[in-house]
Amino acid sequence: MTRPALSTLALSLSALFLAACAAAPSNNGQVLPPTAFKVHPGLLGQPVPPELQPIASNATDGQTAARAGLQMDEEGLRTQRSVYFDFDKFDIKPEFNPALAAHGRYLAQHPKARVRVEGNADERGSPHYNRVLGMRRAHAVKNALLEHGARDQQVKTITFGDTRPKLKGKDEASWAENRRADVVYEQEK
Repeated sequence: MTRPALSTLALSLSALFLAACAAAPSNNGQVLPPTAFKVHPGLLGQPVPPELQPIASNATDGQTAARAGLQMDEEGLRTQRSVYFDFDKFDIKPEFNPALAAHGRYLAQHPKARVRVEGNADERGSPHYNRVLGMRRAHAVKNALLEHGARDQQVKTITFGDTRPKLKGKDEASWAENRRADVVYEQEK
């Protein structure tokens, strides 16, 4: 079997297994709630429970709504550093725009601050392809930071491809966690 065929088979079996586990009845016939999530359920194509859904805003302007939903100090901003991507994609999902806008504004207000955007991919695909995909993801995040006020000389990009996974599992939850670009602050004064 070829590597893509094996990957497709493994992904199908993983999805089937996850679906079976999610609907496994307990002893009294009721469906058990899912366990704690490592990855946001929306990234796995699962329904997002109400406690994880963003708070609705009455603002009519999308940008104003994004800013209203983002109320964090500099410490909170520093914890929102990873942008996650769909399989084989490098376009930024709308839910990451508020954090990227905050990073861009921070960089605009602190001209001596420097960041490195590290692009990553999951293990599926050749090492060369994963390096290229990681770089495309890093450039997408850099462009978003530049759109929000960062200067070109403040943002450096690098790719690690599939060499620095957050999770080493061979399942969709691990792969979803590894399809990311991380914003790393290098210099701040």
